[in-house]
Amino acid sequence: MSDKMADAGRTIHLTAGADDAGVRLDRALALRLPDLSRSRIQELIKDGHVSVGGKPETNASRKLAAGLPLAVTVPPAAAAEPSGEDIPLSVLYEDNALIVIDKPAGLVVHPAPGNETGTLVNALIAHCGASLSGIGGVRRPGIVHRLDKDTSGVMVVAKTDEAHKGLSAQFADHGRTGPLHRAYVAVVWGVPQPLAGTISAPIDRAPHNREKMAVARAGHGREAVTHYMVEERFAAGHAADVASFVRCRLETGRTHQIRVHLAHRGHPLLGDAIYGSGFRTKSALLGEAARQALSVLSRQALHAAELGFAHPVTGEEMRFASPLPPELLRLVNALRANT
Repeated sequence: MSDKMADAGRTIHLTAGADDAGVRLDRALALRLPDLSRSRIQELIKDGHVSVGGKPETNASRKLAAGLPLAVTVPPAAAAEPSGEDIPLSVLYEDNALIVIDKPAGLVVHPAPGNETGTLVNALIAHCGASLSGIGGVRRPGIVHRLDKDTSGVMVVAKTDEAHKGLSAQFADHGRTGPLHRAYVAVVWGVPQPLAGTISAPIDRAPHNREKMAVARAGHGREAVTHYMVEERFAAGHAADVASFVRCRLETGRTHQIRVHLAHRGHPLLGDAIYGSGFRTKSALLGEAARQALSVLSRQALHAAELGFAHPVTGEEMRFASPLPPELLRLVNALRANT
């Protein structure tokens, strides 16, 4: 593929070569434009900044043919729109390239309708300053992965374009060829069988509720793979195996993946109002202390316990861990007291 950079408008003109025939548009562009991460290229395609054969193309998976003229318009880096806010951060590690934090439950990662302020992004802008401007798009400076609002635990955030590109590549690879490691712990209803296994089921938007995710039928949705292991089983009075403590390792990173996969197996997370609403009456099986701890929890019992990756600048393998937050530890201890 040949290319030419236009000075005005930051438009990159390319021509698909023979080696690009049959290759996805986003992959071909990522290989040819090393300064842009694949996730950034996918955003540009989605936003209509890429044309194929002189026509806008918003389908990142489109297969190319040799000789097709391509154009990519890269908007200038924009300063982050959200303003900095003095929100306390629990910092596990920080250097000139990145910052690793222990996110509490209840903190939204990036601004969105209904959560324009009080987010992790607002806190990062105040903490890190201008080094985050323009990284990862206007609304998500420095963010290369996310945790749900009500999920606690370890996150890494890029502080430079170089770090953003390197970390994005690792998360896109899902640890298949590198050291990326993501482990979560959860408290679920019942005990998954077998006690250790892999859930491989594609995930897509729920057909009747676009705010939910669901396991999709074969040939639809996006690949999703979760490895799990039951580490502890909890009984309650005469009810054996009422709940269990499960460790999960992600091979992919889909929205709500652990919650959807375990609910699909019939073991939704305790406190999950979206995917475990049909299990609310099971709280009657718990002892008083466990019922009270679950009521106070007011969120899904899910925690990002471990995160490992290669430093995007030095290449050093790094690993971080976060202990159970007090509200989850209280629930686990109460469940142990039931047995």
